[in-house]
Amino acid sequence: MDAGSCNACSTAGTPLMKLSLGKDFFGRTYDRLSPSSDQSPKWYCEPCSMMKNLQRDFRDIRMEFDKLAKGQASALSEPEAKQRAQLRLREIAAITGGQPAGSSLLNPADVTQLIDQFHTRA
Repeated sequence: MDAGSCNACSTAGTPLMKLSLGKDFFGRTYDRLSPSSDQSPKWYCEPCSMMKNLQRDFRDIRMEFDKLAKGQASALSEPEAKQRAQLRLREIAAITGGQPAGSSLLNPADVTQLIDQFHTRA
């Protein structure tokens, strides 16, 4: 799609994309086009699309960490998944730390906070 502008940074005149089908960080299938709640799809330029993917991984890890912290069943109960999640969080922190300030998609401080929470829980 070339018309319109990026829903995250408002860049216009560049190819835009929407990732709708795929797997989340833990390998679970998701489909964002089918739900009736997706009445106003959002489109992103390439850099914002990458940030959106990082945001999705962060959100998935945060959700599983919150379950683990509450004593609920969590994908992070498996040591390998927990280690992979911690590595991904460090990757996300490195990438977001190098991004221009003010990204509306992912706050680097939130990523750092979750990394710290992983360390205090270990």
